[in-house]
Amino acid sequence: MSIDNHIQVVLIDDDPHLRQALCQTLDLAGLKVLTLGEASGLTARLSRDWPGVVVSDIRMPGMDGLELLAELHGQDPDLPVLLITGHGDVPLAVQAMRAGAYDFLEKPFASDALLDSVRRALALRRLVLDNRSLRLALSDRQQLSTRLVGHSPQMLRLREQIGALAATRADVLILGETGAGKEVVARALHDLSSRRSGPFVAINAGALAESVVESELFGHEPGAFTGAQKRRIGKFEFANGGTLFLDEIESMSLDVQVKLLRLLQERVVERLGGNQLIPLDIRIIAATKEDLRQAADQGRFRADLYYRLNVAPLRIPPLRERGEDALMLFQHFADEASSRHGLTLHELQPGQRALLLRHSWPGNVRELQNAAERFALGLELALDATPDNPSAGVLTSTPGGLSEQVEQFEKSLIAAELTRPHSSMRSLAEALGVPRKTLHDKLRKHGLNFANQSGDDE
Repeated sequence: MSIDNHIQVVLIDDDPHLRQALCQTLDLAGLKVLTLGEASGLTARLSRDWPGVVVSDIRMPGMDGLELLAELHGQDPDLPVLLITGHGDVPLAVQAMRAGAYDFLEKPFASDALLDSVRRALALRRLVLDNRSLRLALSDRQQLSTRLVGHSPQMLRLREQIGALAATRADVLILGETGAGKEVVARALHDLSSRRSGPFVAINAGALAESVVESELFGHEPGAFTGAQKRRIGKFEFANGGTLFLDEIESMSLDVQVKLLRLLQERVVERLGGNQLIPLDIRIIAATKEDLRQAADQGRFRADLYYRLNVAPLRIPPLRERGEDALMLFQHFADEASSRHGLTLHELQPGQRALLLRHSWPGNVRELQNAAERFALGLELALDATPDNPSAGVLTSTPGGLSEQVEQFEKSLIAAELTRPHSSMRSLAEALGVPRKTLHDKLRKHGLNFANQSGDDE
């Protein structure tokens, strides 16, 4: 059994009378003490971030104080260990100080000497753990900035929210369009939490057939249904001690939603065909691309489950709202791809950068990552124009001269304007700010056509 973090001092001495007397001294000073008659097994009971100190006699049967010191510092070199010595043990105590012991007290010693040493050691321990916490927080922020690339205000805010929520036990609802990076956010929440050593289980509810979704999530006992020949551990149970990421939660049937609501409220799971309630220590991160409130109003999603999940919502902004993050992300993914394939990456040209910034990225980060991969491979990539995405052009990693880049940029501007409604060539020319004759020439040069909607070229 691990030692509780409320314990401030572990006192080890094989003499029960001295152990009792020292315990009373520490207890009267308001310190929480655990007394032990031997040292073996102590290291396994202490976590690396245990906030206390160890006070141990040197001469003991079994594991002595020097062996204990070496074992404890093998796990955490910063843990303060105070050694109690007899008169003949002073040379050993000096040796122990050189090996990293915090202090030693020669018997007999005054109670005040013990209290002073323990209090100083506890203060040092708090300082060490605070510094560790700060370093971990800095590392977490750096890790987030490499996972969730971008300097836009929306992304800075999202990283702040993830950092704040990761340290809590709260379930989280992630809201975001397809390809926005919902699983990346879910994994960041897990990896920055105290559950990082536990399992991270991701499951897409929309990809599960209705006939197997309950068995997949909750598990089943033998004979629960036709074909259930042996016990199956469900995803919720498999994620015990860690995090379960449930994507496309809006696709779950209302019957399954009822069971999920019960699991969220009671933290127990019951396998299909079973009667045993299995307690769970689990964090649920759900994700959706839909408006669940609207789905609840329409009867497609349980309102009580929506309100239960919506305690800690995280919205991932679509790429079109993130400004120049698109360029940063494109460069990031292109660098990764070129390194992976052993290729030299060409620099983005001004016209290409403009094209990337104008594109609305309906597929979000996933679409951009694919585009960056093709760019790194030297393949031509056409960014198609659609009614919702009026920018069009060709992106290629082959660098051209200035005139070629200008022509490419010019073509993309005209093509984008052609997707907008214009009643005449004059209207199109005015929108582009060029004479009609010039526009005719440029349309011919770039192989573009103006669909005259009124039959009037004026």
